Amino acid sequence: MAKITIIGAGNMARGIATRWAGEENEIQVLAPTSEHAASLAEELGGGARAGGVNDAIEGDIVVLATPYDGALDFVSRRAGDLTGKVVVDITNPVDWASFDRLVTPPDSSAAQEIAAKLPEGVPVVKAFNTTFAGTLASGEVSGSQLDVLIASDDEEAKRKVAQLVRSGGMRPVDAGPLRRAQQLEHLGFLHMALQDNLGSGYGSAAKFVTP
Repeated sequence: MAKITIIGAGNMARGIATRWAGEENEIQVLAPTSEHAASLAEELGGGARAGGVNDAIEGDIVVLATPYDGALDFVSRRAGDLTGKVVVDITNPVDWASFDRLVTPPDSSAAQEIAAKLPEGVPVVKAFNTTFAGTLASGEVSGSQLDVLIASDDEEAKRKVAQLVRSGGMRPVDAGPLRRAQQLEHLGFLHMALQDNLGSGYGSAAKFVTP
């Protein structure tokens, strides 16, 4: 059983939480609007709990299911409360005004910028940024299991997240150290930018096929 706190109550929070909801895990949803958190927790069932974004963090694994700027704000304010926890960053730091670039420095990533704001020793895991909310809700696309690419400098934290990915019916793919988050975020951005050409309505998936 895992104790998971999800920060945010939007579509990505719903998609990820749906994969882990049930009696096997304890899920807490914290959001800026506590009513939104309560609504998602009720939808998830299984004893999921809800609260405001400033409430006590109960989970051992904390998923930042917010836009990038919201994730940065959260870790800046709650850094001390994240000691001893695994922080999972799912964000894509897209410039939403132009939708033509990422806002992070060329030699960095959202995950690395978030890690820099946390106390030393708090592991950050990049995951779920190449998957879309709707596909997470179902766990597959056209009968194919979702691939979830994972990057982290902490092997034990990576193992814990990979185990959760498997328990949710998806396939974890080890993408290497946290610096690989730079490439994962470019892939996440490309996947979004291709939606008009693909005509999939954010229902596509990045899949790695092996012999």
